[in-house]
Amino acid sequence: MFGKDDLVDNLSRDLDRARGRRDALASEATTLTAQIAEIEARLSEEKKRRERERVLSEIELIKTRVKQAAGAFAPVVDGLSSAIEQAAAVVPEARELNSFLVSVATEIDSVLDPLLRELDQRADAVRSGQAALDLPSSAVEAPPIELPKDTNERLLRFPAWLSRDKEPDKKETAESPRSTAA
Repeated sequence: MFGKDDLVDNLSRDLDRARGRRDALASEATTLTAQIAEIEARLSEEKKRRERERVLSEIELIKTRVKQAAGAFAPVVDGLSSAIEQAAAVVPEARELNSFLVSVATEIDSVLDPLLRELDQRADAVRSGQAALDLPSSAVEAPPIELPKDTNERLLRFPAWLSRDKEPDKKETAESPRSTAA
């Protein structure tokens, strides 16, 4: 009978140890699960913070590019306006181009400040977490604007879509070879 009691006592102790290990492992698993959840939350917050910083930096880059382009545009418009005034002494119709140029410059000036304010508002919304954090990839891929070193160095060429009277210009150019003079 003595041997049977030892066996029962040993099995009881083994069972108690196994239950103790199980409870310790369960407690450790619960602790690890809580730690994992905390680390995941911190990781998610850090990713959001970095994404906000990236978007804010891209918005600032866009603002800088707009300001640089506007800064490059103003001297070109001024130089072109002066040249057109001189050309108007010879070709009076050139004043129409000058008035068009002034209207374009005025329109750009009138929308530039609201655009920059809107970019600031979007940046504030991103900072406060109220705005979506995705920007189109084309916003970042554009090359930087280079300011001309000398306004005489560049020849300003308007895109074809900017011309109001595409067909008459072609006919006039064909009729008068002097109209292409530099």
